Amino acid sequence: MSFEKLGIIKPLLNAVKDLGYDKPTLVQTRAIPIVLAKKDIFATAQTGTGKTAAFALPILQRLRKREESKGVRAVILSPTRELSIQIHDDIVGFSKYMDIKTTILVGGKDLQKQREVLKNGTEIVIATPGRLLEHIESGLSLKDVEVFVLDEADRMLDMGFTKDIRKIHPLMPKRHQTLLFSATFSDKVRKLSKLILTKPAFIETAKKNTTVDTINQVAYQVDTARKAELLAYLIGSRNFPQVLVFTRTKQSADELAAEIVKDGLKCGIIHGDKTKANRLKTLNQFKEGLTRVLIATDIASRGLDIENLPYVINYELPSIPEDYVHRVGRTGRAGRQGEAISLIDIYEKYDMKDIEKLIGQKIPLEVVEGFEPDPTIRRKDVDEVKLKAEHKRSAEKKERQFSKNKSNRPQTKKQSIATKKKRKTTKRDPR
Repeated sequence: MSFEKLGIIKPLLNAVKDLGYDKPTLVQTRAIPIVLAKKDIFATAQTGTGKTAAFALPILQRLRKREESKGVRAVILSPTRELSIQIHDDIVGFSKYMDIKTTILVGGKDLQKQREVLKNGTEIVIATPGRLLEHIESGLSLKDVEVFVLDEADRMLDMGFTKDIRKIHPLMPKRHQTLLFSATFSDKVRKLSKLILTKPAFIETAKKNTTVDTINQVAYQVDTARKAELLAYLIGSRNFPQVLVFTRTKQSADELAAEIVKDGLKCGIIHGDKTKANRLKTLNQFKEGLTRVLIATDIASRGLDIENLPYVINYELPSIPEDYVHRVGRTGRAGRQGEAISLIDIYEKYDMKDIEKLIGQKIPLEVVEGFEPDPTIRRKDVDEVKLKAEHKRSAEKKERQFSKNKSNRPQTKKQSIATKKKRKTTKRDPR
């Protein structure tokens, strides 16, 4: 299958060729014809499978005929500033041979300057929910919107944007096309889909909450106190050219960065305490190869699109198993090979089991020579963990016993009479 056979017009084909796209990915193959047919879509696809092109190419094709009297014709919502910038850059690249104006509305930029850009006219708006609402309150109209896209919908809901989306959606015409793309499948996403989608086509390019096959995953067991030392050893001895490292907290990220610098490795940090401008600058330095290591909390597990990123390391496992899928999805993108390494201590063994259960895959547990865990170290909360496990088993045993007793309990006289009445059938009169 080629982009041409999917019905993509020549200006877009030329742009796609310039960008080095040989053939469409699975989600693009399935989504593009449906979007061109103006149907709603509910798509769940793994991170890094080319979701942006799946909706951007057919939208650009649909909007190629400019209508002067119309305002904004397509709105694309994303959860973070970084992801919005990436989508904007991709669409600008796809539309290089077309006369279509695209505007990005995110926080950290001057609101008045964004208003002036909007006054000059634009067909496509890419925005975070909060900033879009600010512009709507100051007069931005969505009455001409033809296509509404929610990218990384699950992340938006996790970040608390449900109310914002519910405020934005009714401001659009009743007859508009809605495209919902989500990296994972959850009850929240399903409820939102029922609210905003009309007879959608369902696209599922992978099993629920799975990682892509091109990512080689491994876990190294190590003592907590030696994690930073092992991380520096892996980067140096294996000559990792570029690596994205995830920590669970902002404090861990700062402490790890201080240790990494001592080992002579140039690194940058991205987390919630950093300004948006600082995060963007740090990300650009990493992309340009000025820094070798980028340390991030889960704020960066979505929206980061680093071309040919070969390695992702989980210095600490995420508190939510689903976030593991988003983290490792930063590598192995668009069919490329990638490696995801997790450094786990005795406190994270059970977290790894939860992750394996979620993704339906066993992750090899290995030990690096010279970094063997100390067998004398015990969990400080081992008694508490044991007590919780015993309480859980006791509760499950009581529940099973209750169900068994309920099924074997003899019927009362009233229940017996009621049963007989139900079984009684009406006899027909003989003729």
